Amino acid sequence: MNQQPILEVKNLKQHFKINRKFTVKAVDGISFQIMPGQTYGLVGESGSGKSTTGRSIIRLYNPTDGEVIFNGKDISGKMTKDELKLLRTKMQMIFQDPMACLNPRKKVIDIIAEGIDIHHEFKTQEERNQKVYDILELVGLSKEHATRYPHQFSGGQRQRIGIARTLIMNPDLIIADEAISALDVSIQAQVVNLMKKIQKETNTAFLFIAHDLSMVKYISDHIGVLHLGHLVETGTTEEIFNNPIHPYTKSLLSAIPSPNPKVEKTRVSLSYDYATSGIDYELGSQHHISGSHYVLATEKELEEWKNTE
Repeated sequence: MNQQPILEVKNLKQHFKINRKFTVKAVDGISFQIMPGQTYGLVGESGSGKSTTGRSIIRLYNPTDGEVIFNGKDISGKMTKDELKLLRTKMQMIFQDPMACLNPRKKVIDIIAEGIDIHHEFKTQEERNQKVYDILELVGLSKEHATRYPHQFSGGQRQRIGIARTLIMNPDLIIADEAISALDVSIQAQVVNLMKKIQKETNTAFLFIAHDLSMVKYISDHIGVLHLGHLVETGTTEEIFNNPIHPYTKSLLSAIPSPNPKVEKTRVSLSYDYATSGIDYELGSQHHISGSHYVLATEKELEEWKNTE
């Protein structure tokens, strides 16, 4: 079965000009693809360019350079009316702060129905309301919640409302930008399980942006490790966790606490400092390791890392 990727990102760059002399290269030439019904986890420390990548893909920012191909259409440049409609209906985003992205003056029913109101995706008022009730049920809320306001909900419930708002458009791709990091650990598990259940039922693809590696391991099929705007390593979840090559990936994995106290006692965290590492991301190129496993490095660096294993 030779499937086409739902999303292809090729050499995406997002630069922000601060003044005449200084430009922040938030994302600097990254490439990856997401297949239909799969989850691609994008991980890295704060400030590595994860959220900027998500925002550039959905065109909240206009990409500086590179291509973003969604459903076979290039959406990185000037878009036609049809491409714009495709982007705004079939790609949706779950934001990090569930309170900041919900209008406090609107009832839940109107917040969730905003997308179908704009794109006129219903014939009667009854059909519109029923669509909202069905989506509320899917995300674990009830019909009674529809007439309430966002401040009357807990953080986890608000995030469910955010998820419901994206799902009502029946998207092919959902960008979850740190969708669980502001929530309690027990609620995080509920929301992630909800996303997995939705994926099973609707075959929606996810770009899951996070810095919690254990959660990314649980939900993702493929993982990309982002550092200082560069994709330093990418591969399937097994490839990244069982055979990390890049020292930055190794340092991230070594920081995951173990639930086993005996293992935790002997766990050693590896430190990685780009400034003193002698590595230059600008000089490196993507090297194929195996399967879909790629590492950003020069030939010399790659040999050194393999020899130290």
